[in-house]
Amino acid sequence: MTVVAFILGIALMVVGLAVSIALHEIGHLVPAKRFGVHVGQYMIGFGPTLWSRRYGETQYGIKAIPLGGYISMAGMYPPSPAEIAAKEQGADASTQRSGRAGGGFFATMVQDARLANDETLIAGRERVFYKLPVWKRVVIMLGGPLMNLLFAIVLFTILFSGIGVQTSSTTVAKLSECVLPAGTTQTACAASDPRTPAVQAGFQPGDRMVSIDGTPVSTFAEASALIQAAPGKTLDVVVVRGGSEMTLRLTPVLATRPVLDAQGAPTTGADGQPVTQDVGFAGIYPTSELMPQPIWAGPQAAIENVGAVFGIIGQLPVKVYDTAVSLFTGGARDPNGPLSVVGVGVIAGDVAASEAPVLNRIGGFLGLLASLNVALFAFNLIPLLPLDGGHVVVALWGGLKSAWAKLRRRPPPAPVDATKLVPVTFVVVVLLIVMGAILILADLINPISLFGP
Repeated sequence: MTVVAFILGIALMVVGLAVSIALHEIGHLVPAKRFGVHVGQYMIGFGPTLWSRRYGETQYGIKAIPLGGYISMAGMYPPSPAEIAAKEQGADASTQRSGRAGGGFFATMVQDARLANDETLIAGRERVFYKLPVWKRVVIMLGGPLMNLLFAIVLFTILFSGIGVQTSSTTVAKLSECVLPAGTTQTACAASDPRTPAVQAGFQPGDRMVSIDGTPVSTFAEASALIQAAPGKTLDVVVVRGGSEMTLRLTPVLATRPVLDAQGAPTTGADGQPVTQDVGFAGIYPTSELMPQPIWAGPQAAIENVGAVFGIIGQLPVKVYDTAVSLFTGGARDPNGPLSVVGVGVIAGDVAASEAPVLNRIGGFLGLLASLNVALFAFNLIPLLPLDGGHVVVALWGGLKSAWAKLRRRPPPAPVDATKLVPVTFVVVVLLIVMGAILILADLINPISLFGP
């Protein structure tokens, strides 16, 4: 059953990835059509086509490898010099396209890119991308990443406000039977050990604390703060037991306890020794429950994740290098390092195969898919072709040139010919392939497990 659940988790993540890609491309498709651009294809995935159908002028399809997608817009770049010359001569431009470019490999790549772009110019006639105002081109290119961000916000909102966050509640899970000194290795109570204040007060597992000394409490953190601040003071604690309220009189004892960080781990001082503090102690352990958060918690989590992903992207070359080192040396990987889609799938399988309650597993999957969409949003904003951010930079550069020419009262400049950047694009693609291959190998051979080694 665990293996089946693991495979199911991977399958669900593949479907989630395909949906994320589909939404990304819709983010490009809808504004492109609204602005009148001819869109020849809308494809999800790469490789052989599994299904396709034409609606109007656009062919919609699904391909075999769900690791990306694209829409084919007419005239992403201005026409090539050969296309312009053919139009001026009144000839069929297609008859002018023959042979290879001189100047080597990159020159040939530039020519091929121009010829491919010229084919879309024929299909789209005057309904071409490069003739749009700058702001419309930017809207089209940012539409894809923004769809991923919106999808992440929806998923995080479902997770935080619909399902809830695992939180220590005011319901008593169990009680400490006796007060033990801080740092002791003793695991069982001796007859001479003093009973805890909670036991003496008559607390029972299942009691739900409503208020402490007249102060309402809704989380265990609030209750704990009141108890820790009152060593030696008798507190009237109202609890609900069996549907009825009753008041218990609790007198916390002074105890030395370690100071915990935000993750609940003990902190250490400059000397390497655990940091402790004297606080009131009662001996109450809370139950953990899923507690819905305010509606703004989802968008807030998405924005925080965006900042974290941009931080990783800024260190991506170093982190990929460290991953490569751990791959070939067998060392431990950084649990906060980058993952490939394979690694995301493995974690999704771990979540599905865990022994946690179903609702917790659903929440884990939603959080993982939301984080993946945040990564798609941030990564596509990198200002390099062929990523969306690169196309935005090209559009803005063209707009800046036009504005400068207008300011100097000169004729409008020619549209920016981004096909000249094909060699740079090629280098970027090669680097992305190399980094992707390293991460995939690492996720296969030395994977990061959600639940540790």
